[in-house]
Amino acid sequence: MYYSEDILDQVRTANDIVDVIGMDVPLRRSGSNYVGLCPFHNEKTPSFSVSRPKQMFYCFGCHRGGNVITFVEEYHNMGFTEAVNYLAQRAGIRLPEQEVSPAERRSMTERTKLLDVNRLAGTYYYYLLRSAAGKAGMEYLTSRGLSPDTMKSFALGFAPKTPSDGLYRYLKSKEVSDDLLRKSGLMNIDEKRGTMYDKFRNRVIFPILDPSGKIIGFGGRVMGDAKPKYLNSPETRIFDKSRNLYALHLARRSREDSMILCEGYMDVISMHQAGFTNAVASLGTALTPGHCSLLSRYTRKVILSYDSDQAGVHAAMRAIPMLRKAGITPKVLRLDPYKDPDELIQALGQDGMSERIRNAQNALMFEAEITKREYDLSDPDSRTRFFESVAARIAAFETQMERENYIDAICREYLVDRKQLQELVTRQLVAGSVRNGEASPGAGIRAGSLPSAASSHDPEYDPEYDPAALYGYEDGSFYEDEVTGEMLQPPPSASGRNRHATVREQGDDISRRLLLNYICRYPGIFPAVKQYVGPEDYGDGLTAEAARVIYSQMETRGSVEEASVLSHFPDTQDQAQIAGIFHTLDQASTEKDREKAVRETLVKVFSASPASSTADLGQAIRRKRQEKELRCVKIAL
Repeated sequence: MYYSEDILDQVRTANDIVDVIGMDVPLRRSGSNYVGLCPFHNEKTPSFSVSRPKQMFYCFGCHRGGNVITFVEEYHNMGFTEAVNYLAQRAGIRLPEQEVSPAERRSMTERTKLLDVNRLAGTYYYYLLRSAAGKAGMEYLTSRGLSPDTMKSFALGFAPKTPSDGLYRYLKSKEVSDDLLRKSGLMNIDEKRGTMYDKFRNRVIFPILDPSGKIIGFGGRVMGDAKPKYLNSPETRIFDKSRNLYALHLARRSREDSMILCEGYMDVISMHQAGFTNAVASLGTALTPGHCSLLSRYTRKVILSYDSDQAGVHAAMRAIPMLRKAGITPKVLRLDPYKDPDELIQALGQDGMSERIRNAQNALMFEAEITKREYDLSDPDSRTRFFESVAARIAAFETQMERENYIDAICREYLVDRKQLQELVTRQLVAGSVRNGEASPGAGIRAGSLPSAASSHDPEYDPEYDPAALYGYEDGSFYEDEVTGEMLQPPPSASGRNRHATVREQGDDISRRLLLNYICRYPGIFPAVKQYVGPEDYGDGLTAEAARVIYSQMETRGSVEEASVLSHFPDTQDQAQIAGIFHTLDQASTEKDREKAVRETLVKVFSASPASSTADLGQAIRRKRQEKELRCVKIAL
C-alpha cells in the first residue's frame, strides 16, 4: 500500500514519539530529551534517547534510530504498512482506502505475501477443527480440559489425515503460487513426481503469532503415537524460531511485572486458561540469546517453569546464565512432584499454582542445589570443589552488593564460614580480571560512555555485522550539549577496521554528514553553503541521498524536519544511519568555535567533491580559487 508524504506526515504528527515509546520503554526527562534503557540491545546504563523536538529516537550504544514509524516497525516486528495503520488507528485517523492493483499485488514484499498465506492456512485449520473432519482434534483438546473460549483465544485448529493435499488445494483456489507455497513451509515436496502435499496431517494445530498478532508459523501435535509427537514449521522468511516466543502476543498485554517461561504449547495454554496470562514458551527449541533479548523488551523478571524431570532441570540450568546476561532476573518455579505446569494446575488448581509462583526459588540457590548433587559434601576435596563452583557463579554478578548478599545466603544455607567463601569469590574475580585483561574486577564505566554494541573479545564478534564498527562509532561515548541540552555523540574516527570503505572515504563521509547536521541545526547558513556545495558534491551512497532530501526541504520549507527525512528511506538500517547524522556533532564551548568548525567542515566537503578530481584544467583552477575564498568566508550561525 502506498501512502503519500502528506498522509505520513499527518500520522507522524498525530503520534508524539515520547508518548508512543513511553508505552513500552520507561523514560525519564534529561535536559531536552528523554532517556531510558535501549529495548534493542542489553545494557544497564541508559543510552537510548528520545527527542520530542526532533520526533526521533536514537541509541548511542547500538546506534539504532528513526522516527515513530520506525520504532513501531522495529519494536513490534511490523512491516511499514502495518506500522502506519497501527499508528493511524491509535490517533483516530482514517487512512484512504485504496484498491490494490494487480501490479501492486505483484510488487508486495515476499514477507507480506507469506503472512497472507499463513492467515489463509490459519483460517482453514480453524474451520476444520470445528467441523466433522476435526472430531479427533476436538476430543483431544476437550480431554485436556480446554474450553471453547481458550481454543478460540489461541486460534487452535486441526489438520485431518486425509486428503493429503487439502490445504494445498484450498490455497491454490486462493491463487497462491507454487513458488510461494514452497517458501511457506506448509508443504512437503515429492521431488520425483514434482508434486506438493500438506506438511501437517492428523494433527492439532497451534498457530504461532508474532508480537503484533500476525501468524508466522504453526506447530502440530499428532493424534496417536506417530513420530514426531510435535512438528513445527521450518524456518522461513518470516519465521525464526530462535527469535520468537509462543503466546508473546498475549503475554505482552499482561499487567504482571514478570513473565513465566514454559516448555510447550499446552503448558502455556493451560497457564493462560488458569489466569496466568503472562506465560510464554520457546518454539520447539532450547532457549537462545535471541529469546532472552526478546523477553528483555517486555520484562526484567522471568520465572522458569520447566518440567521437573532431568531434562527440564538441565534446560533451566542452561537458561539461567543467558537470562542474566540479557539483564533479566530469573527465578525457578518448583513443580515437583508434578511433571509440568498443566499437571500441577489439574492437581492443585489456580490457588496452588499462585502459591508456587509466589514462592519461586532464587536462581542462584537453585543452581547451588542442583550443583550439590554432583558432589559428596562429606568429602573435604569434593566439598571444596562444590564451593569453588558456587563462588564462580557468585563472582559473575556485576555489583559488590549482589555478591555480598549471595555470599550471606549461601553461608546460611550450607553452614560455611563467610570469610572462606569470600576468599574463594575474590580469587574468581581476580582470575577473571587477568583473563579479560582488565585493570580491576568490576571496573565501572566512565560517565557519559558506554560499551560498544559488540566487543572484539566476543568469540562471535564480526565487525561486518557490528553497527558500531560499521558506522565508525567505536566507544559509544556521548555528551550533553551545553546550549540545547541535547544528547549528542562526537564525530567518529575513520578506521582501517571498517572493511566497507577506505580511511579516506570514511573521513570524507564523516565531514559530509557533519555538514548536513549543521544545515539542519543552523538553517541560516544554507545560502552560504549552497554557493559552494550542492547535493552533487556529496558523492554517491546513502549520505548523498540524504543530502538531496535535506536540500530539497531547505529550498521549499526553509528548514528541515528530521523525522520526515527518514520516511524517504524504507530500509530501517538506512534510517538508523541517517538518524546518526542528526545526533552527531563536535563539541564546541563557544559560538565562535562552532562557526570555525562549520567553515572547516564546509572546506573539507568542498575539497572532497567528485568535481575536485576533474581533468579539466580551467575548472580545477577555478575550484582552487573558490577553496581559497571559502577558507576566509564569514559564516554566521
